[in-house]
Amino acid sequence: MEHLPDIAPFQRRLEELAAQMAAPAFYANPREAAAVTREHQKLAQLLDEHRLHRKLGREIEEARALLGPAGGDAGLRELAAAELLALEERRAALRASILAAMLPPSPTDSRNTVMEIRAGTGGEEASLFAAELTRMYQKYADARGWRIQPMSTSESERGGFKEVIFLVTGTDVYRQLKFESGVQRVQRVPVTEANGRIHTSTVTVAVLPEAEEVDVQIDPSDLEITVCRASGPGGQGVNTTDSAVQIVHKPTGLLVQCADERSQLKNKARALTVLRSRLLKRREDEEHARYAAQRRTQIGSGDRSERIRTYNFPQNRVTDHRIGLTLYNLPQVMEGRIDPLIAALQKAEFEEKLGELTGVAPAAPAREAGPDD
Repeated sequence: MEHLPDIAPFQRRLEELAAQMAAPAFYANPREAAAVTREHQKLAQLLDEHRLHRKLGREIEEARALLGPAGGDAGLRELAAAELLALEERRAALRASILAAMLPPSPTDSRNTVMEIRAGTGGEEASLFAAELTRMYQKYADARGWRIQPMSTSESERGGFKEVIFLVTGTDVYRQLKFESGVQRVQRVPVTEANGRIHTSTVTVAVLPEAEEVDVQIDPSDLEITVCRASGPGGQGVNTTDSAVQIVHKPTGLLVQCADERSQLKNKARALTVLRSRLLKRREDEEHARYAAQRRTQIGSGDRSERIRTYNFPQNRVTDHRIGLTLYNLPQVMEGRIDPLIAALQKAEFEEKLGELTGVAPAAPAREAGPDD
């Protein structure tokens, strides 16, 4: 019989929440009250399911006892066997639900997301692929009903992107996109290649949960803010006014530039949004690094030095190196149909967290075909 993790901490937490809800001033902060109420409901359901799991365990033992010796009543044994199978299936499904409810939720999964896409090695070809990745994520966002808000762009000579930053708003955006952070590689014959040789280029993607002011407190004295005249396309309103904003966070050296809007105030607000998100991600990465020193993990590490995925156009395939998944539907992927990749990564993360909870290590990812895939 598979045992569940100790339910006592969840029982204690439920009692703490019940005490908070009984306080006279509980509804003084409606937003906090709603969050506490939701957590209380989830924990109450978890404890109900845990009690039902124990009850099913007792019923399974009774059904096994009814099977009796081999020479007993055949009809009774057949009924007991059928009931036992149904009880075991129900209990297994309930166990999976309980374990999922026991996993701690990520506080940033429901956040909007700042995405930063930058050309890496490969020159103009990398810039062109950065533009294609941007289009891929935009199509994925459109299909989910999310909204894209451009924040900063730097175009290359052939119409690609040296860098592009945009905000994605919607439901559970960070939960869906957080695994896209890392070095993404493309293998194909570039339009600039006269001899038909396959080139390898890279693009770096950073996925940052949008930070609120309560998440990251920024001391104004830590900021060095400069304004200048924007350059590049955009018309007279952009090119003839001092609307571009550059912010340097002196304690960390982080630099943010925004020049897409004609309004200096709007550019400053967008730059601060990006800066807060970078600082929040930096803090999360530091916390993760301390954890990873004890236990190395690949899924969701956010390490931008990792090569996370390869898009191989001659072979019509995309390979995610973290989980060893290869799909042979590259045109569909580039049209924004990346749900199979994201679902597989979410499943791997779930199994890893489940392994931490139960002490059972998840299965190792499938081995890829070769070192250069």
